[in-house]
This record gives sequence, structure tokens and C-alpha cells, in this order.
Amino acid sequence: MPAEELPGVFAVFEQMAAYHPREPHWHLPLVGVRPEHQGNGYGSALLPPVLARCDRDSKLAYLEATSPHNVRLYQRLRFEAVGAIPAGPSAVIVPMVRTSR
Repeated sequence: MPAEELPGVFAVFEQMAAYHPREPHWHLPLVGVRPEHQGNGYGSALLPPVLARCDRDSKLAYLEATSPHNVRLYQRLRFEAVGAIPAGPSAVIVPMVRTSR
């Protein structure tokens, strides 16, 4: 990464840290499906077992969505947006939480 871009990257990380829950929680840092397989329900299938564990442990689940499509997926799984972090000319990171059942 070019050195002149580092301040912007660090600023995004600082904003992300501000939204990170302080209470005990599960942080879901990365869920990914290869582009050629997206839209086939794999993301929807990957998350319920993890969310069941969060519910069993009575823990909040936290993640950062990186696209509007992912925000919709996570909303269907009961995540709620708690902010929006500009991460470039057209990119927005959406921190999201889901309370346990």
C-alpha cells in the first residue's frame, strides 16, 4: 500500500474501533463466498450455525458489512446497522450487531 494512503486506512480502523461492542460478544470478522458462487445461498447457510452458538452463549454478534448486498443478508439474520463508515470514494463499511435470542 502506498505510504500516502496509510493515514486514510488508519482513520477507517479508528472509526471501526469506535463501533466495536464493549460487552462480551462474538466478532464475525470475515464471511466470504467466491464471486462466481455468490447469490446461491451459501452466505445464508454459513451463518445460522454460528448465530445459534451466539444464542446459546447469550452473546451479542458483531460484524462489519462491506456492501449493500451483505447489509440486506445480515438484516434478514436480525443484524441491525449501528453506523456507517466512509472507506473510500464509494465504499461504506456498515458496523452491525445482533442480540442473542
